[in-house]
Amino acid sequence: MLLSVAAAFAVEPKIPFERYELPNGLQVVLMVDHSLPQVVVDTWYRVGSKDEAPGRSGFAHLFEHLMFMGTFRLPGSGFDQVMEAEGGWNNAWTMEDATNYYDVGPANLLETFLWMEADRMSALGKAMTGEKLDLQRDVVRNERRQSNEDRPYGMVELELTTALFPAGHPYAHSVIGSHEDLAAATVTDVTGFFDTWYVPNNASLVVAGDFDPAQARVWVERYFGGIARRELPARAVPAPVQAPQKASVTITDQVDFPQLNLFWHSPAKFSSGDAELQLVADLLGSGESARLYTSLVDAGLAQEVQVMQYGLEYGGVFGVTVIPMEGVPVEKVQAIVEGELARLATTPPTAAEMERLGNQHRIGTFLELEPLQNRAESLNRYWAYTGTVDGLAADVARYDSASPVALSSSVSRWLKPELATRILVVPEGAKP
Repeated sequence: MLLSVAAAFAVEPKIPFERYELPNGLQVVLMVDHSLPQVVVDTWYRVGSKDEAPGRSGFAHLFEHLMFMGTFRLPGSGFDQVMEAEGGWNNAWTMEDATNYYDVGPANLLETFLWMEADRMSALGKAMTGEKLDLQRDVVRNERRQSNEDRPYGMVELELTTALFPAGHPYAHSVIGSHEDLAAATVTDVTGFFDTWYVPNNASLVVAGDFDPAQARVWVERYFGGIARRELPARAVPAPVQAPQKASVTITDQVDFPQLNLFWHSPAKFSSGDAELQLVADLLGSGESARLYTSLVDAGLAQEVQVMQYGLEYGGVFGVTVIPMEGVPVEKVQAIVEGELARLATTPPTAAEMERLGNQHRIGTFLELEPLQNRAESLNRYWAYTGTVDGLAADVARYDSASPVALSSSVSRWLKPELATRILVVPEGAKP
C-alpha cells in the first residue's frame, strides 16, 4: 500500500476528494479509498486555546474531555461503547488553533459515526452537569501534573508561552490552562463555551475510506443538516510579535542534567519562511548527519539535540533543545548552537544537504499520509489554515522550491541571537 501511495504522490501529490457546504455552514469533504474496508470520520472545530477568554484558560482542552461524557441519547460512556462493540475506536486532541475528533472503524460503522458526531454537536451542552465537569476538571488538572509539573523538564512548555508572548496575546497561555482557571470553571461557563464555538459553521467534517459518496451525502444531510448555525464572535487578529517578553528564564527541577532551550518567534503556518525554517530545523537536528547532532552529540558534548519549527495561525515558534553531557558547561553548548546559526545565516546549505533535506521531506510526507486517518486530518488542516482542501501539491511545492539562499535568509531574519529567549532548566541543588 505504501508503495502505491508513494508512486501516486511522486507523479502528482494529490488526495482525491469532493467538497461541499451545508446551508448551516458545515464544510463537508468526502475522500473515497476502497483499499481497505475501513472508514474515518474526522471532525475539526476551529477553536483552541487562543479563543479562550481571560481567566478561562484550558477550556478548549477541558471541553475535549467533556465531549466524551455523554448526551441524553448516548449517556455515560455510550459513545465509546457503541463503536468499540463493533470494532471501532476514537480519540481527540487540542492545540492552540483547533480541536480535532476522529472515529476509525469498519466501513459498516459510517452511519453510526455520523449520527454520534452530529448528536454531540447538537446536544452535548444540554446534557452537561456539575458531576461531569468535576470529574473531567480533576482529570485535566492531573494531566497537567503528569505532563508538566511532575515530568522532567515539563515546565518549559508552560514557561514558554509567557516568555515569548505579551499578556493578552492569544498564545500567551498554555493549552492545558492553569489550575486556578480550571478550578473556577462552572457548568454555565463550559456550556457557554460549547454553545459559542461548537457550531456547524465553525467546523469541517471529513469522511474518508470505503463508502458510497451518494449514500454518505444522504446521511450527512440527515444528521447534520438540521443543526442550526450561530454567529461566531469576532476574532481580533493580534499584532505580529518578533521579540520575546523575557530574554532568560531559569527553572529548577528534579533532574540529573541541565537542559538548554532557545526559542524564537517564527513565521505562521503555511506563510512565507515557514517551510524554509522547517528545513532549517531538519538540517540542524534531524538524523545523525544533522549539523547540531554532529557538532554536539558526535563530539561528546551533548546527550541529545532537538530542533523544531512550530507554525500556528498567528505566528510560530522555532526552538532548539540540548541536554549537555555531564560536566559540559551550558554556555559552551549555547555558543556552538549560536555559531551554527551564524554560519548558516551567511553561508547557504550545500547542494548535497539540500538534496538530503528534500528527500527526507518527501519520504516523510508519504509515510505520514499512509494511514487513512492522517490523510483525513490533513484535508481538515489544509482547509483550516489555507482556505482550500486541495493543499497537498502546494504544500509539497513550497518545500521543493525552497532554495539554499532562502534558508539562509530565513535564519538571518528570524533567528538572531538578540531575538532569542533562553529557558534553562537546572538540577535542584546545582550551583549557579
